[in-house]
Amino acid sequence: MTELGEIKKGEEIGRKSWSKYIWHACPDCGRESWVAIPRGCLVSIRCKSCASKMHRSNGWKGGRIVMGDGYIGIRLSANGFFHPMVSKDGYVLEHRLVVARHLGRCLYRWEIVHHKNHIRDDNRIENLQLVSDDRHRQITILENAIRHLEKRVTLLEAENIILRQQIGVR
Repeated sequence: MTELGEIKKGEEIGRKSWSKYIWHACPDCGRESWVAIPRGCLVSIRCKSCASKMHRSNGWKGGRIVMGDGYIGIRLSANGFFHPMVSKDGYVLEHRLVVARHLGRCLYRWEIVHHKNHIRDDNRIENLQLVSDDRHRQITILENAIRHLEKRVTLLEAENIILRQQIGVR
């Protein structure tokens, strides 16, 4: 069994490198692995998985991801005030977080945050509205009815123009 801090050459542990390696434990997750120590310095004190999550990593985007449905997800730390709002994967929807921060409290699961302009990644507070489920359904029904009527008005205006052209009225 390998002891922490044990140093071996790359060829001794099955690597093609001439570098020396140290058996090291990641300070974040505790996972042990061989880490290169070229010129006597550790390449990284963290495993690749933990290093990719760090703020200094090129792959780190601040815990902000675009979900499959177009909403933005934000990763929150486990000890944060709004952590009770996270899903199983550790993310909270950004629009819900923006409203929660604005109100100074966590949102209940049944509270819905409505995007007034229907753009899912436009999470400005002036574009967001906190509503109940039944109120959200009413808003959706009314907005759909308005869209339908706007299309109908456009068609009737076009039809009106055509009729005026046929009878010669300007």
